[in-house]
Amino acid sequence: MSTPDTRPVARVFTAAQTQEGAGFHVNRPFPTRMMMDFDPFLLLDEMGPMQVAPGDAKGAPDHPHRGFETVTYLLAGEMEHRDSQGHAGKLTPGDVQWMTAGAGVIHSEEPSHAFQQRGGEMHGFQLWVNLPSTDKMMTPRYQELPAAGIPTATSDDGKVSVRVIAGEALGTRAAIETRTPILYQHFTLQPQALLDHPVPTDFNVFAYVVDGEGHFGAESTPAKAHQMVVFGTDGEGVTVRNDGDKPLSFLLIGGKPLGEPVARYGPFVMNTEGEIRQAILDFQAGRMGHIPASVSRTS
Repeated sequence: MSTPDTRPVARVFTAAQTQEGAGFHVNRPFPTRMMMDFDPFLLLDEMGPMQVAPGDAKGAPDHPHRGFETVTYLLAGEMEHRDSQGHAGKLTPGDVQWMTAGAGVIHSEEPSHAFQQRGGEMHGFQLWVNLPSTDKMMTPRYQELPAAGIPTATSDDGKVSVRVIAGEALGTRAAIETRTPILYQHFTLQPQALLDHPVPTDFNVFAYVVDGEGHFGAESTPAKAHQMVVFGTDGEGVTVRNDGDKPLSFLLIGGKPLGEPVARYGPFVMNTEGEIRQAILDFQAGRMGHIPASVSRTS
């Protein structure tokens, strides 16, 4: 008797298009009408890809965060980050910024001055990761990795490569510490490549196709760029095939569900409505601070 296949079955959701910040283009697979919740994740935004004329690049000016982490992963363009704690930095292609908002910060994310002047392609991702109740009000912190500092790995046959942002893949571990146990990996499968990747059995796992087309899960469900593939939770790994003649690029993201109540209001994510009201009051009273005028934009 053959052993039943316990690998997760995949479901596909197409990202909705929206405008965020000062008016930049976003592909958002969740939260949408089709998929509202994916514990422990709160949101995934694909910024672009888009070609921006000189002077037309837009970002997200000063805005607050409390109660979760944001992971910004840039593929093309240049972004500047500033906050109410005096932090300032720049992201260039391949860089990752992992910001734990915790008790609260005022944050600004905008194209760099140099990118504004010359224009070009802008493309990146921002993932919101919920924090457990014990960490909601922790001191804000940053973990920033330049492209060269992100661990990479390649399969023995050379057909599968991965950038390991969080978790472990192909025997390689990430350098970032996460408060909520998650994996975040950027895979590239060459034509006719097969990936059979182990994942923890208690994780919620999805893939988001960045470029190309592939087949996902035990039933080889097809998916293409700007589609999210959600795997079931009854298996111990995910299978991905590239039967085409072009490379397949996708993010593989998973995390251990928190199983806690979630109260959301814009950029505040807490466990109760009372905590949300307090977050609003703290923001209005200036208790999350202000971005200092002395924190100048990087040229």
